[in-house]
Amino acid sequence: MKPAALYLSVFFMFILQNGQAQFRKYSNEFLNIGAGARGLAMGSAQVASANDGTAAYWNPAGLIYIKDQPQVNLMHAEYFAGIGKYDFAGIAFPSAGNKRTLAITGLRFAVDDIMNTLFLVEPDGSINYNNIQAFSSADYAFLVSFAQKIKESENKNVQFGLNAKVIHRNVGKFAKAWGFGIDAGLQIHKDKWKFGITGRDITTTFNAWSFTFTEREKEVLYLTNNEIPVKSTELTAPRLILGVAREFDISEKVSLLAEANFDVTFDGQRNTVISADPVSVDPKMGLECNVNDVFYLRAGINNFQKALADGDTLNQKKVWIYQPSAGAGFKVSTLTIDYAFTNLANQSNPLFTHIFSLKLDMINNRKKK
Repeated sequence: MKPAALYLSVFFMFILQNGQAQFRKYSNEFLNIGAGARGLAMGSAQVASANDGTAAYWNPAGLIYIKDQPQVNLMHAEYFAGIGKYDFAGIAFPSAGNKRTLAITGLRFAVDDIMNTLFLVEPDGSINYNNIQAFSSADYAFLVSFAQKIKESENKNVQFGLNAKVIHRNVGKFAKAWGFGIDAGLQIHKDKWKFGITGRDITTTFNAWSFTFTEREKEVLYLTNNEIPVKSTELTAPRLILGVAREFDISEKVSLLAEANFDVTFDGQRNTVISADPVSVDPKMGLECNVNDVFYLRAGINNFQKALADGDTLNQKKVWIYQPSAGAGFKVSTLTIDYAFTNLANQSNPLFTHIFSLKLDMINNRKKK
């Protein structure tokens, strides 16, 4: 069997093996936000074309396009007027012959300064604001990625990649979780066409939760009719993301990249374009205009859902809504600055945010000499 077909069959084997089990439909959702302003500006359509350090998130196979020198990627975003903070940082190291790449990535999504009001009311009924303490709810993911070149010719490249990820989540001192999962990706670039496939959580990602409460906290929770949680395990179902992209030469200095992705889930019916049980499909589309490999303009749409039309409470008529995005990028020497203006919700209930990311190709002194 050819290597590309072998890897592809492995993807489907894992998906079919795990698709019959029961999972939480929305587990580890912070890992579905995205990484890098370029990808977010293009509507998260990146599986086929990702070719820098952010490929560790989108499709680890794309890390193989980092050549000769290490590359650093950083991103920061704030949601809900700065309440939620999302950060991405990664560094990738290509091998001497550019046949494989190793990358280390960290992600964090957190809401800080949450007020703990468990002891706001004293036993005598009085209110004591000095009893309020702040805590943070934070989600972390650490990825170790590996990309391997399978085939390289004048008009065709095939590469494969793997992620091993460790997940840590905590809610103050009350709850902590540890988890582990594996992602895999494949890219095939032929002439102007690019194809990609990513299997996320292919072995089923789990989070093992533990909870810690003092006796006094348990008493307050009991008196206020709140359930006291016990140890639990949260499972994240596998999903497939398929992508196809094509480059168009507009002129000698201007080109256009168009990409479409199809996010396939296996955990039951969802509010998506193709909604079935157990398989649902959510499309994502993005465009990038490249001017002389210096300036970039981007746009994208994703998250298609059916919702009630604005103001229509009588007929209950449903319309399609979507999540738009746009952005730009600028490259100076080895530094690339990207910007995205995205909507966390959709066009009928906008929650826009500004996202900035940096990409730095570190100079290899030996090659420079």
